Amino acid sequence: MSYRSFGWMVPCLLAASLRSAPLRAQQPTAAMSPAAATPAVQPVTMTLADALSMARQNSPVYRQAVNNEGPANWSVRNAYAALLPGASVSGGMGYTGAGQSTFGGSTFNQTSPSLSSNYFAGFTWRLDGSVLTAPALQKANRRATEDDITNAGITLKTSITTQYLTVLAAVAQVGVAERQVSRNADFLQLAQARLSAGQATLIDVRQAQVTKSQSDLALLRARQAANEAKLELFRQIGITPPAPLNTITLTDTFPVDSLPVALADLQTSADEMNPTLRAAESRQAAAVWSVRASKSAFLPSLNFNAGWSGFTQQFTNTNLLLNQAYGGALGNVADCEYQNAIASRLTDTLPYPNQGLIANCNTAFGLNAGGTALNDTVAQQIRNANNVFPFKFQTQPFQASVSISLPIFTGFSRHLHLSQAEAQRDDADETVRAAKLQVHADVQAKYLALQTAWQAITVQRSAQEFAQDQVQLAEGRFRIGSGTSLELADAENSLTAAEAGYINSVYDYQKAIAALEAAVGRPIR
Repeated sequence: MSYRSFGWMVPCLLAASLRSAPLRAQQPTAAMSPAAATPAVQPVTMTLADALSMARQNSPVYRQAVNNEGPANWSVRNAYAALLPGASVSGGMGYTGAGQSTFGGSTFNQTSPSLSSNYFAGFTWRLDGSVLTAPALQKANRRATEDDITNAGITLKTSITTQYLTVLAAVAQVGVAERQVSRNADFLQLAQARLSAGQATLIDVRQAQVTKSQSDLALLRARQAANEAKLELFRQIGITPPAPLNTITLTDTFPVDSLPVALADLQTSADEMNPTLRAAESRQAAAVWSVRASKSAFLPSLNFNAGWSGFTQQFTNTNLLLNQAYGGALGNVADCEYQNAIASRLTDTLPYPNQGLIANCNTAFGLNAGGTALNDTVAQQIRNANNVFPFKFQTQPFQASVSISLPIFTGFSRHLHLSQAEAQRDDADETVRAAKLQVHADVQAKYLALQTAWQAITVQRSAQEFAQDQVQLAEGRFRIGSGTSLELADAENSLTAAEAGYINSVYDYQKAIAALEAAVGRPIR
């Protein structure tokens, strides 16, 4: 019998097992008083698509891979921005106390404390081989990061799908255990009826009771295994269960059909789409660009700088400035009066006496008429000229410079960096070759596992049919007294094992499909 002829039974078997436990869990207890009653818990259903969507949002391992996307994108932007000039603005303020300072062998005496401020605005531009090759290098690294994220997504999908199937298989095993409990209960009733009729012994009843107890224990363990499988599924998703485990039902079903896929086609697809291999190839391209960047260190580099600047200096002791200006003015007045005396002697012989004389030297050089102090206008001008802190800058001339540098000898550091880059490139080549070999081996192994899993379904189905016939024969023999209770118990255990094996084979086949899709890097159904 071909498996296609009985494939329709799988959804029915799974649906029955999925519905059985939650329905019983929702039945109210008659002896419970209204005051002690707890609110009914709404059942929760979850499809595989729901599980995958939640996992992409919450899985810690997957989110760690996704977090690398932002730095990779900014690395590319930074590499392109390095081709443009960099701009900077700076400013500062300072205080200098009174006293002497020495600079360049000269001594300077500052008699008044002062406040100062300054600014600088400019841009720089550096161009060399490493800057020119950086965009291509960072784009290759970004492609590798994107492939890593894709690989993480495929790994997440495979693990969630596999665990989802594990939960379905565990729930289906609960159904098998429940049917075994029902069969053993019937067996116990039959043994007790035959004992009452004098057609069986107490040994047969005890055997039926032992068998029933063993099946009850197996049911408890099956339910515990199903709960643990659900807990593991939510752990991989990255969340805690949203409801009690016995109210959570997985609703997806999976067709059991033979997949007409060829190994050569799968390996060709894996060469093109396997994210691990693609990430290795992207890092190989990045290694090639690293070699080019290292070689460019032997070429000249261009540097350009330009900027504007300004400063202020304001003395805090204004009276000292006024006194200095007053002393200077007195000196000028003395010179003025000396020149007037000479001019008066020279002009006495001329037709126009006092020609060339300054009428009042004091007022001419900013003093009052009596020469006792600076006049108010000059004093205010000095105060205004000193009041420049912090933003009345004295602008300096625009400055710009261009330089070309070519290192002659750097202690073989450039040769070392080039050798290291070439070694990394060679390692990347070998990594790609090893990745291809690994991918081909994985695809072939998963392909053979898929074929084996498909054949196991047919074998397990046949074993299940044989076990069902064995139970019917053993039960019939026991009813008429030709068989023993031990014979019937063994037949029922064989049927339970066959049903469990069939369920495992069905879900092992689905897991084999998921594993092959992960190895190829794309869906195959």
